[in-house]
Amino acid sequence: MKIKDVRTHILRAALSQPFGYSRAWYDTRTAMVVEIETDDGLIGWGECYGPAPITAAVVASLATLLIGADPLRTDYLWRKIYSSMRDHGQKGVIIEGLSGIDIALWDIKGKHFGVPVHRLLGGAVRSKVQAYATGLYRRRSGDPLRYLPEEAAGYVAEGFKAVKLKVGFGVEEDAAATRAVREAIGSGVALMVDANHAYDAPAAIRLGRMIEPYDIGWFEEPVPPEDVAGYCEVKSALTIPVAGGECEFTRFGFRDLLVRRALDIVQPDTCAAGGLSECKKIADMAEAFGVRYNPHVWGTGIAIAASLQLLAVLPPHTPPSLAPLEPMLEFDRTEHPIRQALLTRPIEHAGGVVAVPDGSGLGIEIDRTALTRFAAR
Repeated sequence: MKIKDVRTHILRAALSQPFGYSRAWYDTRTAMVVEIETDDGLIGWGECYGPAPITAAVVASLATLLIGADPLRTDYLWRKIYSSMRDHGQKGVIIEGLSGIDIALWDIKGKHFGVPVHRLLGGAVRSKVQAYATGLYRRRSGDPLRYLPEEAAGYVAEGFKAVKLKVGFGVEEDAAATRAVREAIGSGVALMVDANHAYDAPAAIRLGRMIEPYDIGWFEEPVPPEDVAGYCEVKSALTIPVAGGECEFTRFGFRDLLVRRALDIVQPDTCAAGGLSECKKIADMAEAFGVRYNPHVWGTGIAIAASLQLLAVLPPHTPPSLAPLEPMLEFDRTEHPIRQALLTRPIEHAGGVVAVPDGSGLGIEIDRTALTRFAAR
C-alpha cells in the first residue's frame, strides 16, 4: 500500500453573531481538512489547527515527501517531515501542517487493520470521556454579568459537570464574572478560567488571588506562551492549578515546560502539537513528570474524534485508586456550522459525557457534501 494523493480542503462559515475572547472577535469559523488517499482506495482524514490558508500551503508543500510512501510507517514519516523542515519549522504552522497529515495517516492505519486508532495506540482505558463545556465568550451587546451566568447554568442543565469561562477583560471585570458564574452553577460543578494569555504575571497573580475562593479547577494561559518564567511565577503564587500548552509544539517544546515545572496541566492540541504520534509521546512524558494532560480541542468533528482516540488510552491523572481523577475532553459549545455538519454521524454528548468512536480509524465518516458547501471561495 502506498500514498497516492494528498489533498487539502479550506472550509469557512459565517456566524449568525460574533463572539469575542480576550484578544479578538470571531465572525466566521474556518477549518483546514487533510485528505490522504492510498493506491488501494483507503482515505484518511486529518485536521490542522491554525490559519487555514497557511496550513493548507504547508501540507501541499509537504505532499512530495509522502507520495509513494507506505502510510503505515507513521513514526518514520513524522521524523522524515520534521527533519526536512527542522531548520525552518520546529514550531508553528509547519508542525500544525504535520499534525493534520499524521492524524490522516493514523486514520488510514486504523482502517487498514479494521480497528479504532486507540487499539493501535495501546488499547482503551475508557470508552467514554467526561467533557467540559467551552463557551462563555463575550457578546457585542448585553451585560456579561447577566448572560454569562445564564449560559453557564444552561450547560449545567444539559448535564455538564464542568464549564470554562473566558477571562482576560480586566482583573476587576474578570473577578466579577467569575463570581457570577460560580453562583449560577453552584458548588458541585467544576469551573475553569481561560485568559488566552491576556495578562503579564503580576496581573495574572492578582486575578488568581481574587478568584481563588471560587474553587477554580484551573487557570488556563494566564500569560503569553513565550513567558515561561511568568508561568513559573504564577504557578508558585497560586493554589489554583495552572494550565497551558495549546501554543506549544512537539515533545521538545513540552520537555522544556515539564523540566521547568511551569505547568500543573499540559494542553497540547492534537491538530497542532504534532498529531497523534507526537501527542502520545507528550502524554507519556507528562505522566513521567506527574503532570496532568487535558488536550486543547478547537475544531471540527475530525479534531474531536482524534482527541477522543487519544483520550481513550491516557491513564488517569492519579495513581490507581477507588476515585481516580480522569482526563477530560474540551467540548466547544460555541457556534460552528462546520463542526458537526462535516460528519455523517456527529459526535454528541449525553449528559456531559462523550463516547469514544469505535469504528475503524478515527471512527468517523466525512460528508463530502459539507466539503463542497463550506469550501472557501
